[in-house]
Amino acid sequence: MSKRIQSARYERKFVVSEALAREISEYARGLLELDEHGVGQPDGAYPVHSIYLDSDAMKTYWDTLNGVKNRFKLRVRYYSEDADAPVYLEVKRRVNRRIVKQRAAVRREAAIGILGGQDPGPGALVASDRQALAAFEDFNRLVRELRARPKVHVAYLREAYMPASEDNSTRLTLDRLVCCAREETGRVSTVLADPLPVWSGAVVIELKFTDVLADWCINLVRTFGLRQCGAAKYAQSVSLMGGRTPQHQHLPIPDRDWQWPGDREGTVSRRG
Repeated sequence: MSKRIQSARYERKFVVSEALAREISEYARGLLELDEHGVGQPDGAYPVHSIYLDSDAMKTYWDTLNGVKNRFKLRVRYYSEDADAPVYLEVKRRVNRRIVKQRAAVRREAAIGILGGQDPGPGALVASDRQALAAFEDFNRLVRELRARPKVHVAYLREAYMPASEDNSTRLTLDRLVCCAREETGRVSTVLADPLPVWSGAVVIELKFTDVLADWCINLVRTFGLRQCGAAKYAQSVSLMGGRTPQHQHLPIPDRDWQWPGDREGTVSRRG
């Protein structure tokens, strides 16, 4: 994916209606450039798939719900079914209010092995630079310590914007059709079994910045009257599937103009 990844940042999240999200997209296009992976895609959005791993006691989930200041999540992220495309092992940490993300690209067969409980060597890496090797080792160490296994598959369509320069200090993302499904088999697939919508027709907006909010971010929040809220996709998904009441109970009516490619029901493909 993009070389302009923010490895350390702050995040501000908002959940808005599709109508408001369209206004925000139009506003962003006048100031920013579309993420390179959205260029040529329908509506400028590309699919994101994440398999989250956790312990049997669901430690990372409960750490999020309990507001533990220094916590982490373990996930395997990918963007397509392409057998030659890399899969990313990610450790996403919250240190006080700051987000620190480590990421290592591995071969797809290695990712499947890791999800199945194997402990592969550094040969699984697509590129063995120092950062990738450190991320790879940390991910596998945490998996071993937690005895973590696959728990949940989360998928959505992402529309992303960044400044036109090479500056990666700010990033705006709009995540639509967020859905989840149980995933304990270790598959790396874009097909979800019996997916559930997480925020119905709402759109999750995120402002990600490395230092201070840029003026355009502040103006965006003020112009559209955005109100910050919690929107942790993994925690929301587990709560939803466990029958607990998720946040944002009063959601807008789904917008049928937004659909997963090839799916008239507006969700990802289902597996019977």
